[in-house]
Amino acid sequence: MTNFVPTPTVPAPDIVRCAYMEIVVTDLAKSRAFYVDVLGLHVTEEDENNIYLRSLEEFIHHNLVLRKGPIAAVAAFAYRVKSPAEVDAAEAYYQELGCRTERRKEGFTKGVGDSVRVEDPLGFPYEFFYDVEHVERLTQRYDLYSAGELVRLDHFNQVTPDVPRGRKYLEDLGFRVSEDIQDSDGVTYAVWMHRKQTVHDTALTGGNGPRMHHIAFATHEKHNIIQICDKMGALRISDRIERGPGRHGVSNAFYLYILDPDGHRIEIYTQDYYTGDPDNPVVTWDVHDNQRRDWWGNPVVPSWYTEASLVLDLDGKPQPVVVREEKSEMAVTVGADGFSYTRKDGAPEGDRTGFKLGAQL
Repeated sequence: MTNFVPTPTVPAPDIVRCAYMEIVVTDLAKSRAFYVDVLGLHVTEEDENNIYLRSLEEFIHHNLVLRKGPIAAVAAFAYRVKSPAEVDAAEAYYQELGCRTERRKEGFTKGVGDSVRVEDPLGFPYEFFYDVEHVERLTQRYDLYSAGELVRLDHFNQVTPDVPRGRKYLEDLGFRVSEDIQDSDGVTYAVWMHRKQTVHDTALTGGNGPRMHHIAFATHEKHNIIQICDKMGALRISDRIERGPGRHGVSNAFYLYILDPDGHRIEIYTQDYYTGDPDNPVVTWDVHDNQRRDWWGNPVVPSWYTEASLVLDLDGKPQPVVVREEKSEMAVTVGADGFSYTRKDGAPEGDRTGFKLGAQL
């Protein structure tokens, strides 16, 4: 039985959105070439050990920090909270949970002030902050706008062995569920959770963890993603395209997954939907539905299920990876044609009467 994280008696911090990720890279020059020259993220500032990057529409100092280090890993999943008092609330919340916390009034990265970092109950390094340096929002800098422009940070995706445990913990923290994947035995394989009014600020993917599955940046249109594919092809780095482009069933978004020089996974993402109403319906997908991960029914490459980035504790050491005990999504779907479907119960082509998503909404 799942060992659920207890609910603290103190209020959860009021989280606004996912705001930035700090990742450790082993070759700063190669990573700069990838994130700046290929993907077009904008440099706020940089030094010999760090590069601070932001997307076109961002006004806070950065959405991504590249920090040079010996082991490729993730140092922080950072969320902005609603006020300075909510940083105090975050510290009190995790201290009651018995988690290790570290508070720095000067912040952990340039451009960000008073912050608290925690080793959360799932083993992830979370950060909560409010104070931040404002920079130029580049929304109308069309002279800088590229054909594959990344306009905002959209979400994180975390790999954890026990998805129901993580779901309950994040719901206590104030996240709401938009979609999930289950089977008829009640096993949950993944869940999408949000604070801002989109499909997710983070997702939990069932697997060996804690690890970082991906960080996602949004574009305005599908053609921006296609341009990124064309550019990577022209640069002869198409081997870094892991999956896509395609259309997700879950979230409905158009997607592309690519790998940076260290193997960190980045999703380029566009056209999901609004989730802000209090009675926004939760969409549950059958794990055997061929269209849950790719709306066009394309198979998922095994590496997408098995590969992910290590995460660090507050001392900068990799967290140990715990093996998932429940069934894996890859094991029950990849290559298992007898267990998957496009139309349930042998329905003829064009018959949508048993169509799961439409029936729920």
